[in-house]
Amino acid sequence: MSTVVETKEFQTEIRQLLDIVIHSLYTEREIFLRELISNAADAMEKLRYMQLTGPVVKDKDLELEIHIDTDDNAHTLTITDTGIGMTKEELVENLGTIAHSGSKEFIKHLSTKGDQKDLNLIGQFGVGFYSAFMVADKVTLYTRSYQMDGESLIWESDGVGSYTITEGEDLSRGTKMVLHLKEDAHDFAKEETIQRVIKQYSSFVPYPISVNGQKVNTVDALWTKNKNEITDDEYNEFYKFIGNAYDEPLFRLHFSSDAPLNINTLLFVPKENFEQFGFGRTEPGVSLYCKKVLIQEKSQAVLPEWLRFLKGVIDSEELPLNISRETMQDSALVGKLNKVVTSRFLKFLENQAANEPEKYKEFWEKFNFFIKEGAANDFTHRKELLKLLKFESSNTQAGELISLADYVSRMKEDQTAIYYVNGPSREVIESGPYLEIFRDKGLEVIYTYAAIDDYIFGSVGEYEGKKLTSADQADLDLSDSEQKARSEHALAEEDVQALTSWLKEVLGSKVTEVRESKRLVDSPAVVLSPYGTNSMQRMMQLVNKDLNNVGPSVLEINAAHQMIKRLDSARKNGDTFAKIAAEQIFENAQIAAGLIVDPRGMVNRLNEILERALG
Repeated sequence: MSTVVETKEFQTEIRQLLDIVIHSLYTEREIFLRELISNAADAMEKLRYMQLTGPVVKDKDLELEIHIDTDDNAHTLTITDTGIGMTKEELVENLGTIAHSGSKEFIKHLSTKGDQKDLNLIGQFGVGFYSAFMVADKVTLYTRSYQMDGESLIWESDGVGSYTITEGEDLSRGTKMVLHLKEDAHDFAKEETIQRVIKQYSSFVPYPISVNGQKVNTVDALWTKNKNEITDDEYNEFYKFIGNAYDEPLFRLHFSSDAPLNINTLLFVPKENFEQFGFGRTEPGVSLYCKKVLIQEKSQAVLPEWLRFLKGVIDSEELPLNISRETMQDSALVGKLNKVVTSRFLKFLENQAANEPEKYKEFWEKFNFFIKEGAANDFTHRKELLKLLKFESSNTQAGELISLADYVSRMKEDQTAIYYVNGPSREVIESGPYLEIFRDKGLEVIYTYAAIDDYIFGSVGEYEGKKLTSADQADLDLSDSEQKARSEHALAEEDVQALTSWLKEVLGSKVTEVRESKRLVDSPAVVLSPYGTNSMQRMMQLVNKDLNNVGPSVLEINAAHQMIKRLDSARKNGDTFAKIAAEQIFENAQIAAGLIVDPRGMVNRLNEILERALG
């Protein structure tokens, strides 16, 4: 009996779709394999459902698995699954006509993109099968339905205008696709290429995948399991796999939630921060999945940029079908995912800081810059991020850290502000003049060592209703109850008036104002920035790359200090040395403020001072 071959035409929309796919210059065409594997997994998922709901299925003991075979000589790639298979009607409906709106929608999507066609979306419109024609100039598909009285069929097409359906010899249940590869796609007949693509896109498909008899998806999709069933070793192995890491993670967070979104998330904090070592900017390390199939590797949109140090997986069944790299940024759902997962991770860090302070300290030492970057730029999560900030202070030992909440909890009763001061190190801050009044009054001062700290405090303005105030700001207003009384050893007020006027004249444009200080105890003078804080002035110097131009300062003098009293005597006596001494006092104060001063003029002046002292 001769075999009947039926030839059928593709519907117009399918022809349009195939024309786009075949002539596409799509660079990432390896996604065809992701689509075909996903289809195979879906076919097995449907079969599993059938087995659960009752009807007798053909080959009921056949394992549910995907077999891929490469033939580098014949330039073919064969993908076989033991899933639900297809009847003749299903073949025509699924592969030859518009069975649903997916193909039409996809063509509409592509036609709006002009030359920027993103075929990455093909499977999400339910037409992933046609991606085979990205790499194949002929596809032969053998299929046998799960139904006991089903038939074995062969579907074949070159993807141009028509396809054929032929009855074949009885096969075991499932579908086998043979891709006859185009000349420029022979690479997909190589085992190592197929293994690489599977590892990238389909590692976590819930059924075994073997390539030429060797199982390749050996790592389970741990994020979908109950965390009570997972060992530390399994978590660590999973982390090494997705993070290309060799060590164990510092922290991990595994959670599932149903509201407001259905998500499974598994996040890891690495042991090391390579950005800290100068390896360049870290690429985001969290990938987005939908039902264990990769949607976007190392997604830029699913978490804020300051969380780029995290490795892991976010899986949501609710991702819209038409999610693409372009629409990711605008998707309200992705925005919601971002917010839910970020808030959960920040809550996790807050708990770690409270319950495992030593481990959190290790995290803080390595990753604090990311948290500060978030606090500076992320207004949505700023409140949660401020809780995580840690600092040394005038009341702590070196290396001992406190939070803003710790500071507030031990503030004096009538204290209205949180005080902080910036400097390159603890030693520099403590040897400078800015802490004198605070020591005198027993007020704690937070030490900030990075410019970003001051930027955060400046832009936040307050914490828990307490104003964040820099100890070196020119208009520091310690309330009346805290005001320092004038020393009985100080110069008379009229002498101070005359001295400050004279200093203003001597120093000229280097100062905007000279005044008696209410904050100094042990130092003769202090400079303050008219721009707000000295750290801001230091930053402006560096940004302008003009290290000699410090800009004008406010100079405050300690009218009770012996050096200032002697300077006033020299001024009154018309001693020419008074002017040299005044300039040196001013530059000493600039150095104490961490402002970079041109040393050349200072060296000549110091030589004069030494000559006089030795004379």
